[in-house]
Amino acid sequence: MNKFIKIQMYPLILTGLVVILINSCKKDDHNSQAPELTTNIVSNITSISAICGGVISDDEGATVTVRGVCWSTGITPTIADSKTTDGTGAGSFTSNITGLSGNTTYYVRAYATSSDGTGYGSAMAFTTNPVVTDVDGNVYNTVIIGTQLWMVENLKVTHFRNGDAIPNVTDATTWSNLTTGAYCDYANTPANSNDYGKIYNFYAVSDSRNICPTGWHVPSDAEWSVLTNYYSGESIAGASLKETGYSHWQTPNIGATNVSGFTALPGGYCDYSGNFQNIGTDGYWWTSTENGDYDWDRSIDYNSIGVTRGSDYSKLGFSVRCLKD
Repeated sequence: MNKFIKIQMYPLILTGLVVILINSCKKDDHNSQAPELTTNIVSNITSISAICGGVISDDEGATVTVRGVCWSTGITPTIADSKTTDGTGAGSFTSNITGLSGNTTYYVRAYATSSDGTGYGSAMAFTTNPVVTDVDGNVYNTVIIGTQLWMVENLKVTHFRNGDAIPNVTDATTWSNLTTGAYCDYANTPANSNDYGKIYNFYAVSDSRNICPTGWHVPSDAEWSVLTNYYSGESIAGASLKETGYSHWQTPNIGATNVSGFTALPGGYCDYSGNFQNIGTDGYWWTSTENGDYDWDRSIDYNSIGVTRGSDYSKLGFSVRCLKD
């Protein structure tokens, strides 16, 4: 009788062990879900670029191997559309969106990919800034900085707004004797103006025929100060205005972040004797404000984070940035 009872109970004990093992496996199994994340607000919008990013709040137990943002003109962008790649792992990240078209509405989402799939943040809509065209047909991108709308590139125009030609003076002696408006290319090499723009004397800047496109103007000394004050003053604003890297600036290009999108370049200048100086190390820009026998300007250099407010001869040749009226 006892033997029979033992034989009958044994399968029941095994069954209990199987149930315990199954339950234990269920507790240890990974719950496969894509990462959870949010999309950052879009900032630093220009005609061709913007800054976004995201925050990965939960990787759901699987390492994030790729993260970034994706965008398109459709309302639900995916990683099959244009995208950035911005590191790995959870946490926050910043993404630089480039290659956009002016005056266009885009939608952007942060994404994160792990072995369990790709998760997305909510879609954010933004519209790029308009482009502006000068009388010669040159097209300029624009960026909003505080309350101001600036061109992103230096001026390249060779005619005043009414169509009159701005003289292109290449002879050093002739340049040094000018009392009327003129422009030149750095080292009299037109290819230099592709990136850095033309160099103008102050007589061209102050000419009543205007060198900026309709609806735009050469900024005053006070308007330049509005720009530098937006980035905490002249002593440190250069870091926020300079293009990053060494494609144009020589090393060390101290502190350059270009968080403004202004993308200041070191186009150098033409001195009052007609000699060219400092391309790659310094950028100089006229204001529209006279200062007695001199005229106010701004400069930024590769070895500083500041913006220098200077006053120089009208015969010098500097770059020009235009500001929206």
